[in-house]
Order: sequence, then C-alpha cells, then structure tokens
Amino acid sequence: MTAHFLAFSPQVAAAREAGRPIVALESTIIAHGMPYPQNVETAREVEALIRELGAEPATIAVIGGRIRIGLSDAELELLGRSGEATKVSRRDLPAVLASGGLGATTVAGTMICAELAGIEVFVTGGIGGVHRGAETSFDISADLQELAKTSVAVVCAGAKSILDIGLTLEYLETHGVPVISCEQDSFAAFYTRDSGFKADYRIDDPAALARFIRTKWQLGLAGGVVVSTPVPQQDAMPRDEIDAITQQALAEATQQGITGKAVTPFLLARIKALTGGRSLATNIALVKHNASVGARIALALGKC
Repeated sequence: MTAHFLAFSPQVAAAREAGRPIVALESTIIAHGMPYPQNVETAREVEALIRELGAEPATIAVIGGRIRIGLSDAELELLGRSGEATKVSRRDLPAVLASGGLGATTVAGTMICAELAGIEVFVTGGIGGVHRGAETSFDISADLQELAKTSVAVVCAGAKSILDIGLTLEYLETHGVPVISCEQDSFAAFYTRDSGFKADYRIDDPAALARFIRTKWQLGLAGGVVVSTPVPQQDAMPRDEIDAITQQALAEATQQGITGKAVTPFLLARIKALTGGRSLATNIALVKHNASVGARIALALGKC
C-alpha cells in the first residue's frame, strides 16, 4: 500500500537485493543543520565512511512526491543549496508528498521512512527532546513520540545540549524507550561527551548491541532504541563553555520571538557564531563517529 511512495536509489536497491546491511541517514542535517558547502561535503564523507565499513548508506528525503531512499550527488546538492526544503516530521509527511514539494526529513520523519523501507538502523547527529522551559511552552520534539512507536535503532551523540536532557530521558523512560550508551556510562550531550546523566545500559560491543535490539523486537516490543555514543575526546567542547553559550542563544531566541521548528536551526547557527565555528567542527566530527558506530551495529544486526 505504501510501496508506491518509495523510490530506492540504484545503490540501495542493489544492497536490498543482495541482503547487505543498510544505514538510514536524515536530510534535515543537510538542509537545516549545517551551512553550505560543509553540509554536502559532510553528507558525502559520511556515506563514504559507511560504505568503507561494509554497509550501504541511504540518505532519505522527499523529492517530487516520492520518499527517496538513497540520494544522488545532484539531490544532495539540491538539498544543501536550495534553502527551501520543508522540515518533514510525522505531521508534515503527507503534505509534502501530496504537493510534490522538497522535504528534508527530521529524526522522526527519517524513522518513519526507514521503517517503511525495512531499514533497522538510522544514524543522526543528536535526537530532539524536551526543550528547556517546556513546563510552560509544552515544546517537546516529535522525535520522542516516534521513538516510542517506530521500530528503528537510532545512533546519535545523545540529545542536543540545547535541550532539557533530564526531562528528555524521563520522557523516554515513561514511553519504554531503552537508552543505551556505548564507550562510556554517561548519556552524551551532542557537543560535549557527558550530559551529567547516565544511560539505562552500557553496551560497547556491536554484536551485543545487536542482540539487545533484536531481542526487544522479537518480544513484540515495538518502538525504537536510542544508542548514545560520545563525540571523540579531541573534538569535544567544554561543558561549561557550551552551557553558557547555549543560555545566551536561548535568551536571544526568546527576545526575538522564535518558536517551534525555527528554534533548533536558530540555536545551532547562533552557537556556531558564538564559538567562532568550533561547534560546526564538533558537529561534523560527532556525525562521522556516529556513522561508524551505526554501520557496525547494522552489520551485526544482519547476523542475528
């Protein structure tokens, strides 16, 4: 029933036919998360890294009334340059598909499309979550609800440090979403390695991680698994520094009346400016590291 909405790239179609592991990648990070040309360069480098490890990358976007599972170089350029791609979450997917518009999938949107395409592992930068001040604004990312219902493993550098990470983890616990950390006990916080909170479990070995994920789904427990892995030490930013800069950027967003889907792109851009570009380098490093972890999990899932 949904198959006619999906368009697989030749490379992804070949991987499916051969039974090779596939790793989903989002496109909002290209259209809204990084400036051009670093956005497209990073997307290509991440795809190459996944291929080197033996899996096939599938960057996902909505183009011309179809969900594209795997993008060409020209389509990556289109997303990176256009500045007009709609951020596509669960709410937006029907509208962008029906209109034939250009859409960049968020974490939630990519999870939906990955599950439709039969892809079990998805790599992103950081998940969305409960925004600071949500007790009055009720600003909670759709990513969290998607993790509660859509059976895809999401490999990330934890939650973005602009969020209320404690409440984000409480929300995930309430909805039965396991949070696994690898390489350390603590849940990561995007630009920084340690959020100050522990994950539910620590599992470093990709094969053991794959067994955990497979067991969850074999039990009929629908929903995602969050796999948190920290940005490499040499690329991490000091927690005190990023916290102070985040507070400044949040205050500016409030003063300018920025709300909803515009908040995260605004904050990431301001943090980049306030750090003199260092946060962008950290963002690129963590995405690449997440991709290497995700590819290894996908390979291990294929064997269990």
